Amino acid sequence: MAARYSHVGRFLLKRKVKRISSERKRKYDQKLGEAQANLENENSSYFSNCLHPREHWRLYHTWRDKACFLDIETTGLYHGITVIGIYSKEGYKYYVRGIDLEREKIREELKKFKILVTFYGKAFDIPFIERELGISVDIPHLDLCFAGRSLGMKGGLKKVEQKMGIEREEEICGLNGFDAVTLWKKYRKGDNNALDLLIKYNRADTVNLKELADIICNKLKDETFLGWQKKKNKKKKKKKDVQKLFEI
Repeated sequence: MAARYSHVGRFLLKRKVKRISSERKRKYDQKLGEAQANLENENSSYFSNCLHPREHWRLYHTWRDKACFLDIETTGLYHGITVIGIYSKEGYKYYVRGIDLEREKIREELKKFKILVTFYGKAFDIPFIERELGISVDIPHLDLCFAGRSLGMKGGLKKVEQKMGIEREEEICGLNGFDAVTLWKKYRKGDNNALDLLIKYNRADTVNLKELADIICNKLKDETFLGWQKKKNKKKKKKKDVQKLFEI
């Protein structure tokens, strides 16, 4: 970790930096030192508060192995979580309403992770969890719906998966959120096979988030580097153009 962030260390060691006042340098040193300490202590909540939500993707590779890929199913009503699915390096876990979907279980499970990954979770999954279970999530939250849109990926999870070449099993390939509601109703009427299919559907919703997160974050990383490279080349060209003017 020290080698990866050595450029931060080099900045902190310098007493003066060109075009940065002493007062501003002191403030930067304080903030960078604080961030470095929280990074080394794996306090991801610190970055959740100081980074804009649209920049949370930058934290994904740091805490990829401690990421929680989450998706919920509902009755379609304001209060009605039926299944919460969580995928991580430990595998897939699910919690079903009326069986083991309990506030303390979910709260303790979420405490294990350093970053949360969802698709449209900021507007759907997390508000449901906060409202219905009273659980607040204070770790960084990578919402792939909005991260994908910044790359021109439009549509719901299944549509984006198809565009990225992520496949689902034939049995659940055509299912959507409306079908999930129907499956829950069938289960409530005694059809246990409907619950099995609902869980299988939810599993795909969570497991596929990891592959999609890898794709999106790599693309964002590449675009960021390319954008920086273009600006750098533009500055070089401008400098050369100025030098040519003086030569004339």
